[in-house]
Amino acid sequence: MKKYKKMSIMNVPVDEAQLISLLLKLMNAENTLEVGVFTGYSLLATALALPPEGKVIAIDVDKEAYHTGLPFIQKAGVENKIKFIQSDATSALDNLINDNKEGSFDFAFVDADKGKYIKYHEQLLKLVKVGGIIGYDNTLWFGTVAMSEEELTEKEEYVKEGRKPLLELNSFLANDPRIESIIVSIGDGLTLCRRL
Repeated sequence: MKKYKKMSIMNVPVDEAQLISLLLKLMNAENTLEVGVFTGYSLLATALALPPEGKVIAIDVDKEAYHTGLPFIQKAGVENKIKFIQSDATSALDNLINDNKEGSFDFAFVDADKGKYIKYHEQLLKLVKVGGIIGYDNTLWFGTVAMSEEELTEKEEYVKEGRKPLLELNSFLANDPRIESIIVSIGDGLTLCRRL
């Protein structure tokens, strides 16, 4: 558990979790996906927002991290709404597509391997219903997506490396005619895409 305390910055901030929760309630969402769970804070917020019959499929390669947050999910009484799949996201999403789950999800939240966000987007467009929403976390990437190369010189190396895939994603989503999208300046940036 101590190792995850040091990585707590990876959790979504409280206001972002509250926004997602409210959005799910406004949408009357019942079936959701979460790609990248970590210790489950956003997962907990999602499960709490869903109606009693609601379900969230949670995908992550790190089951230990999920189990770190599981006691809080259990205490909240929402473990029955969650199906955890220990897997890489690409394989798990392909399996859902192959299991005829296309168009069956109201909402998907992605906070995983930033370099694969565009790949996940293609898969999620098949899984999320028309009118449904896909959310991508960290799309402002410490504000670096708006910085020039010169302004990046003092940033840590992992910040510089993570910037490129998010610049590519932001450009890709802005030009994708299959969605309408907005970047919300909450937390580290949350892009919401409504499937057309």
